[in-house]
Amino acid sequence: MMRIKFPSMTRSLVAILRGIKPDETAAIVDGLIEAGFTAIEIPLNSPDPFRSIEIAVKRAPNGVLIGAGTVLTPDDVDRLNGVGGRLMVSPNVDREVIAQAASHGMVTMPGVFTPTEALAACAAGASALKFFPASVLGPSGISAIRAVLPRDVPVGAVGGVSNDDFAAYAKVGVRTFGLGSSLYKAGMSAEEVARRGAAAIAAFDALEKDGS
Repeated sequence: MMRIKFPSMTRSLVAILRGIKPDETAAIVDGLIEAGFTAIEIPLNSPDPFRSIEIAVKRAPNGVLIGAGTVLTPDDVDRLNGVGGRLMVSPNVDREVIAQAASHGMVTMPGVFTPTEALAACAAGASALKFFPASVLGPSGISAIRAVLPRDVPVGAVGGVSNDDFAAYAKVGVRTFGLGSSLYKAGMSAEEVARRGAAAIAAFDALEKDGS
């Protein structure tokens, strides 16, 4: 199965903008990119998500990965490709969806919770794994599952994760994080999102500096 490699990033943080509206997208995306984010996900259960993704793609410079979350069907993948999205995040492991995204050259990050799901995602060619909800598994749960996974597949913690959790996950080798409600909630101002984004970047950089 073809695997698109997860890109090397200065900071492997994904901003999850669930609920964002098209008229809010430009200012919020600009603020997050200025703060230092290089991956932004707009879930498809947001208002007019493909329009927001298209706006985000046009705002993003080279090296910033823009895409969709809650991708459930190959048709969703094709529409994402049509507006220029390069990141496909799903809540489940669907081989057809992963294969369709890979055929478009997209980075894929399906959601997993168990060893069975994680290994199935690897076999399907996932670029990376999204352990969700990470707050339920915790660092120890993810660490136990990582022991049986291919070492070349990046593992991310998503769901109930904030800046305060980075160190605990880093201790078990997890350095990719998806930030949702701790970073953005529907209706939040661009200024507040930018402030939270800057705090997340500072926390991540401090972690890297400490070598934790």
